[in-house]
Amino acid sequence: MAKLKITQVKSGINKTKRQKATLEALGFRKLNQVVEHDDSPAIKGMIAKVGHLLKVEKA
Repeated sequence: MAKLKITQVKSGINKTKRQKATLEALGFRKLNQVVEHDDSPAIKGMIAKVGHLLKVEKA
């Protein structure tokens, strides 16, 4: 399965509780942190909700 390399490039401060929870569910704790996830529909949906805070690359 393909992997996605996701980097948080903008802060979650002043975002809704739902967006903050999505960032936490993706595994982000601090700015500029990089996480890897499998390329699944669930992960793609989470990325779509907070995509304006993230940078996504194929790993």
